[in-house]
Order: sequence, then C-alpha cells, then structure tokens
Amino acid sequence: MTLSVPLLAELRGIVGAPRVHDADGDLVAYSRDATPLFTHAPDAVVFPADTAEVAAVLAWATRHRVPVVPRGAGSNLCAATVPLRGGVVLVLTRLDRILEVSADELLARVQPGVTAAALADAAAARGLLWAPDPGSRTVATVGGTIATCAGGLRGLKYGVTRNHVLGLEAVLPTGEVIRTGGRLWKDVAGYDLTRLLTGSEGTLAVLTEATVALLPAPESGNTGVAYFRTLADAGAAVAAVIRAGVLPATLEFLDRACIDAVEDFAHLGLRADAGGLLLFGDDGPPDLVARHLDRIGTACVDAGAIEVTTARAVAQAEALLAARRCTLPALSRRGGVTILEDATVPRPRIADMVDRIEAIAARHDVRIATFGHAGDGNLHPTCVLDSTEDTDEVRRAEAAFADIFAAALDLGGTITGEHGVGAAKLPFLGARLGADHLALLRRIKAAFDPAGILNPGKLGS
Repeated sequence: MTLSVPLLAELRGIVGAPRVHDADGDLVAYSRDATPLFTHAPDAVVFPADTAEVAAVLAWATRHRVPVVPRGAGSNLCAATVPLRGGVVLVLTRLDRILEVSADELLARVQPGVTAAALADAAAARGLLWAPDPGSRTVATVGGTIATCAGGLRGLKYGVTRNHVLGLEAVLPTGEVIRTGGRLWKDVAGYDLTRLLTGSEGTLAVLTEATVALLPAPESGNTGVAYFRTLADAGAAVAAVIRAGVLPATLEFLDRACIDAVEDFAHLGLRADAGGLLLFGDDGPPDLVARHLDRIGTACVDAGAIEVTTARAVAQAEALLAARRCTLPALSRRGGVTILEDATVPRPRIADMVDRIEAIAARHDVRIATFGHAGDGNLHPTCVLDSTEDTDEVRRAEAAFADIFAAALDLGGTITGEHGVGAAKLPFLGARLGADHLALLRRIKAAFDPAGILNPGKLGS
C-alpha cells in the first residue's frame, strides 16, 4: 500500500516528524532482516519512544487499516520482520532501558530494545544469570528474542526463552495496553497469555516491557571438544552423553565444512581431519564441573571419538564457545550468500537427520554445512550460495530445504526449533500443524487483531 500525505502527517503528529522515515534509503534498509531471500519495502519506518506512542500508532493503524510490523534489531532468520504487505515498520530500539534488576526476587524488568548481551551483563554484575543465549546475542533485542522464543547454546540445561519470561506489557492492535503475568514465579490466574505472546512473532501484540526470570550465576564453567570421524558419529554420541547421567550446559556440534570455515576464520587449532565435533560444557561448582566433563569425555570416547580435549583455562574455554558462535560468519566468507535454516528432531534421530541432510545436498547439488544444538536435536543446515542472481542455484537450495523440512517431520521432528516461522517457513506450517490447528491459530489472531494489521501474512493470518 501507499501512505497518503494526510496519513503520514497524522503519523508524524503522534511520534514527531524526525521519528517517521519515508526516504527511499531508509525504506530499503528496513525491507529485510537477516533472511537473504525475502525483501519488501515498507511505506514508512517509525521509531516510537514509549508505550503511549506505540499504542497511538497501533490505534491509528487499525483505524486506517495500515499494516504494522514490529521490529527490533532485525537479526532474525525466518523473515519474521519483513513487511510483506508494506505499511509501517515499527522499530522498538529506542525503548532500550533496563528498568530493574532484583537479586532478591531473581528477576529483571526491561524494555524490548535492550540487547540480550546487555541484559546478561547487567545480570552478571549482580551475580545473576540471564540463561537464554542466542548466537546473535550482541545485537538481538530481548523483545525480538521473546517474540521468536529464541533458543541458544544453553537450551538443553536451561530451556529456551519462554522458560524465563514471567510477564509482559503488550499493546494490542486496537491500542489497549495489557499486562500479562508479573513478578511471580507461580501464577495460574486466567489463560497463560504470557506464554501465548512469547513466540507469536509480532502477530498478536507489540511488546513494550518484559519481566524476566534470572538465576544465580554458576560458580564456574568449562568446555571441551570431542572429535569424530563423521558428523553422524558425533550425533550418535549425544545419546551416550545423556545416558552418562549428565545434562550439559552446552552440547553443540559442527560438521567438517563448519570446522574448516571456523578454523580458517578464527585459527583455534581445531582438528582438520575430523568429520565432526561435539563442543560440550557445563557450569556449577568446580569439582562438579570437572567430574561432569570427565564423564562426558569418557562417554564420547566409548562412542567412537578419535580425540577429546578439555580447555585448560577460562580464556581457552571462551575461545571454544566463540568458535561455535562465529560459525555463521565464518561460513559467510565461503560464498556470496548463506541461507541458515533450522529443523529439530528427537535426540536419538540426530544421526539419521544428518545422513538425510547430506543425501539431500548431494541430490540437489548444493553446498550445505550443518551445525547446531546437539543436546536438544536442533540442527542448523546452512546453504552457501555463490549469488542470489543464480536463479537455478537458488531454486535448488529452496528445493533442498523443502526436503530437509519434510525429513525432519518424517523423523518425528518439526520445521523450526528456535528461529520461528516468519515468511520463510510459512509454506511448511500446514504440514507441521494440520488444518484444524491452523484454523484455531486464525481464530486466535482475529480475537487479538480484528483488523488484521499486525504482521499480516505470517503465522495465523
């Protein structure tokens, strides 16, 4: 759609003229997120300063039937913040205050524009832990991680974002402001709207404040690496680790292509002859961490690891974790475009899924490197393309991912474990949920957003 001069004037009257951008350069900058194959320019980009301005913008949008797409840093990987139908991109990065950190109540209150790393640092300064740990934590906003229910490297032991959200302030599309949940760890009064809004990808309401649960910071932590001849062997070792009676804080895996890319990028001394590796770690009292890492290492050796090493110092442990975090940028140096997807299968099926991904990549003649969260079965197959201008290569990549999602479903898994549905996974949502489930999503969407203005074309809309 195109916003008329009078409509833009109304919008500027709400937030101030400097906070409404409609120049071509700004529209292009907000036409995409970190998902490379999806782009659509908005008609305006708006930067509200507080909850009242968000409410006024949404009431204006409902009145005039203008689409609104809430956005944080735009680091998501499913095209959830691409304005498919134009309208307004509502950027919440100005709402960036940490309002409270309470050691007594083990919680924090933050605005949605606070980055995950900033919240983690503020918690750590009080001896506390913000457990969700997405790979893009230095730029990803808390609002965005809640909207997509982001996971991360600590998901096996600590859960994903929804496990740590106590309450939300949210603005409905019609402009009403509601508060769900609150400061209590136990509260079952009414429907759990906090859980519903967490992961709703900006389709039901706009989040303007979050009350999140913190934990006491662990006393220590350490990390190790187990190398295997194949990635499938590494996947099979995951079950052995769990059977060893340890729930690691970190259990990640990289295939040979990822190992090569990371080593070329970070020069960490990773084994070049390994077909796959498991990066494992735990936190807690030092003696317990040492025992757990020894038990994990033994389980990996028994499962066929060709070498197991443990970090000898904190700096080395941090470097190993950095190796996992830099996998995507390292792969990005190998081609013009990288398409990172996620699919999740039950832990015992990881090896099967790895084998299927390799066969699918060969069948479609595309380069796919795989890494991810071995502990919770969440795989990140990443296709490296020379260029999006090669339409045949793009078509083959898309066909490969369609087969990967089908394989995950066939193995009892799902089409996304943490990135979200957005626009990228929407064609596969019906296969995952079924017609009746989708119809219910649409009825929930209509109850929250009767005019259909919030992030239209996504999830239940």
